[in-house]
Amino acid sequence: MTVGAALDLSHHFSVETKSRKASPLKSCIHLFHDPNIIFLGGGLPMSKYFPWDNLNVQSPLPPFKNGIGEVPSGTDKDTCHVQIRRDETTKAGDTIDVPLSRALQYGHSQGQPEFLSFVKEHTELVHKMQYSDWDVLATTGNTGAFESALRIFCDRGDTILAEQYSFSASIYAAEAQGINVFPVPLDDHGLIPERLATILDNWNPEVKKPKLLYTIPTGQNPTGSSLSYERKAEIYRIAQKHDLIILEDEPYYFLQMDEYQEDPSQRKTTTYSSHSEFLQSLAKSFISMDTEGRVIRMDSFSKVLGPGTRLGWIVASKQIVTAFLRLHEMSIQNPSGFSQSIVAGTLNRWGQDGFLDWMVGLRQEYNEKRDVAIDALHKYVPEDSVFHVNPPIAGMFFTISIDSSKHPEFATKYESKPELVEQAIYNKVVESGVLIVPGAWFKVEGETQPPQPAESKKELDPNRIFFRGTYAAVPLDKLQDGIRKVGIALKEEFQL
Repeated sequence: MTVGAALDLSHHFSVETKSRKASPLKSCIHLFHDPNIIFLGGGLPMSKYFPWDNLNVQSPLPPFKNGIGEVPSGTDKDTCHVQIRRDETTKAGDTIDVPLSRALQYGHSQGQPEFLSFVKEHTELVHKMQYSDWDVLATTGNTGAFESALRIFCDRGDTILAEQYSFSASIYAAEAQGINVFPVPLDDHGLIPERLATILDNWNPEVKKPKLLYTIPTGQNPTGSSLSYERKAEIYRIAQKHDLIILEDEPYYFLQMDEYQEDPSQRKTTTYSSHSEFLQSLAKSFISMDTEGRVIRMDSFSKVLGPGTRLGWIVASKQIVTAFLRLHEMSIQNPSGFSQSIVAGTLNRWGQDGFLDWMVGLRQEYNEKRDVAIDALHKYVPEDSVFHVNPPIAGMFFTISIDSSKHPEFATKYESKPELVEQAIYNKVVESGVLIVPGAWFKVEGETQPPQPAESKKELDPNRIFFRGTYAAVPLDKLQDGIRKVGIALKEEFQL
């Protein structure tokens, strides 16, 4: 199938991006590895002064027959061995490893070729790209990628759109840059396309329209909701109509699960006859629908390998990837060379099939954790007119939604203010020895000047509050005990 090229979206670039020039020093760094050049052009230390001569790491070996949590024995039967040397002669792309002589040197701001080739092949395999001139770029994870995106596209005083409850670090990063974050309501199934359309169709003409829509489509943080294909398709259509760029933040994409079955006898462990069957079971991403280059997908290893790798990648049009590259050349330089060496060395030995085997294993683990959490919630926080639990189908978070107006002292002690009820619940739960996080910590409350129509800021239920918990951080017995304590605290607070 022939696909077209991405649209030119450079009119969305910030003043900073339009002013930025390519670094002339970076333009010649490739000559450092040319044996015919005596390189006197840059402050690159000789690799013999790097104290590390080699790096040895072990991981489980695909297909992970003993489960992804099994500690490898060290034998070739179940252990993947990665040895990375300080070899100065290996050219980029010649092997599956990033030698330390290159990994620990300046250069390759887009990412090491051995890393980029793996994630590019992975992207095509999973998302089946729909335009021709796309590319990938290594990042320090999605938080860093998001902050870079703000600098690339937004000037101080601009507005972006985000889900009404969103990842607090992203909200604060935008606000620190003087960027207004305007909320779009969401429900149990994620961002509501009709509300997005209403906001944009009725945007105050005295205010510059938003350039970006920031969304966490799968296992949304903090609500745990996931967008359906139908909603994504409608959101993409709205983005086309209003010339929006979609920032698709997807650290939880591979933590997709079966729908929750309340009756344990109805539960079945999903198995896949092939990797293609597994891939077909995954939610269709925004980037896989994108024919115009108006989606920037932010992927991360934080939730599937380890947060401390500080390594991820973006997928976008080459024009947009180049804008990221120019910024990174002047800021982060490149993600950690150690991380790129270890991750590339491991994944290139696992192969694409082995990486998918790892994801299938993660899916099974999180499926069980989710079931245990929701079972405990149904046991200790029964569904009624006060409490509502929305079982997630992806990610690592559950939410307990609460009608604060049902509190017996709502109008008296708490002055009919949901936020006061929320704070009282938080205090009580912490006193009981458990931490769950108030939804208010994630609330997007930005407004433009002059303001948008009142209908655009209308909440679905202003008295409803919620708390976010996770089933990822503790063993199953502690998870159940924690939810039991939450249930007791809620019942005591509501005098049930």
